[in-house]
Formats: sequence, structure tokens, C-alpha cells
Amino acid sequence: MDSGFLGFSIAGLIVGFIVGMTGVGGGSLMTPILLWFGINPATAVGTDLLYAAVTKCSGVWVHGRNRNIDWGITGWLALGSVPAAALTLWALNSLHADTQALNAVIKTSLAYVLFLTALAILFRSRLLAFASRHAGDRYSLSPRALNGFTLLTGVILGAMVSLTSIGAGALGTVALFMLYPFLATRRLVGTEIAHAVPLTLVAGLGHAGMGNMDWPLLGHLLIGSLPGIYLGSHLSGRVPDNVLRPCLAVMLGLIGLKLLY
Repeated sequence: MDSGFLGFSIAGLIVGFIVGMTGVGGGSLMTPILLWFGINPATAVGTDLLYAAVTKCSGVWVHGRNRNIDWGITGWLALGSVPAAALTLWALNSLHADTQALNAVIKTSLAYVLFLTALAILFRSRLLAFASRHAGDRYSLSPRALNGFTLLTGVILGAMVSLTSIGAGALGTVALFMLYPFLATRRLVGTEIAHAVPLTLVAGLGHAGMGNMDWPLLGHLLIGSLPGIYLGSHLSGRVPDNVLRPCLAVMLGLIGLKLLY
């Protein structure tokens, strides 16, 4: 195996391990790592999107069997996110001839979404506690209003994920809990993963159609990440959550700073 591709497989192993242990951090870590390896920003985002779609398919299968997916919420999210992804890809395609402008837009957007993700991870417990305290306010909304807010969340996630490959995990889970605080955590996670698969698949195929895809790179990332996720999931809970999450949040924040400056 070529030494460069061996490095990508090791990167996939590390990211998969972290995702298995924490449930977050896939796109947040993989895209910046690919940039560090010198991969073009647009190619890094496109490759990472299909990487996410493939790795999360197994999660949908497991959660589906355990009935941990609320397909109604998934549908409303996808109704907003998939068209938003298509519109974002159309806008990116208009910049495709100007590679420098396209890469600048992606890197800047990536930096800000990394900051948001770091904050969501760092203050996750406080955000969830706030949502629980004000759960009654959410349920005073009519079902139509709640569906509308869910659709709007999908629109935001669709644009964000298509532009940066980040946001469906940590930000999507927090947003869902804010809207549906009475939803069991396992169903919250399952619903988020079920929504992430069609979103990342559509966005990834759109980037592939624009030429923003490295298929051999994707294969080597998967070679490392699949066993990494397996190992990490078996060690989940061994390292305290109050240690893992702050470390991950600080790392993402520093990566965001580096992308900006």
C-alpha cells in the first residue's frame, strides 16, 4: 500500500475510533485532516460527505431494527435539507470555474461551522438542561408549527452540511433535542443518523458530479474507519464524557482558528 494512502487509512482509523467512542466528530475531524494532508478543500468536503453516508448506513440499520428512529421527524428534516442541499450545490457550481473563490468560501464556512460545533459539544449538557426546563413551551406549539421549525432546521443543516460536510452530528442532535426534549435519547440519535444518510448521500453525489471526489481516497478512509468505529464503540463509556467532550471541543476550535488565520 502506498505510504500516502496508508496515512489516510490511519486517519480513518483514528476518526472512526473517536466517532465510536463519542458519537460525534466524524466530519468535524475528517475534513480538516484531509486539508492537512493537502487535499483540495472542495474534494475534501465531497469525499467526506460520501464517507459519512457509507459509515452511517450501518447505524441506520441497527437503529431501525431497534425501533430507535422517528421516521416522521426524519421526513420533515429531509423535506427541508435535501432541497437546501441541492440549492447550495447549485450555488457552489456557479463558483466551480473559479477554484480559488470556491476553496475560499468552503474554508471560511468550515471554520465558522467548526466553532459552532465546538460550542455545541462543549455546552451540550447545559443546552439539553435548558431544553428540558422549557419543554412545555415547545409542546404549546401546534403540530404544524413544530413541523415548520423541524423543516427550517433541515434547511439550515442541508446548506451547512453541503458547504462544509459538518453539522449533521453535533449540531443536528442539539437542534432536535431543543425541538423534541421529550424524545428518548436513543431515538434522538437514531433519528439524526437516519436523516444524515440521505442528506450526505445527496450532497456527496452532487459534489461527485462537480468533480469534487477522490474515489481511491474514499476507499482507504473506509478501510481504516470501519474497524475504528467498531473498536471505539466497544470502549465507549470507559473514558469519562466530561474529559472527552472538552478535549474534542478545544481541538475543533483550534482547527477552526487555523483555517481562518
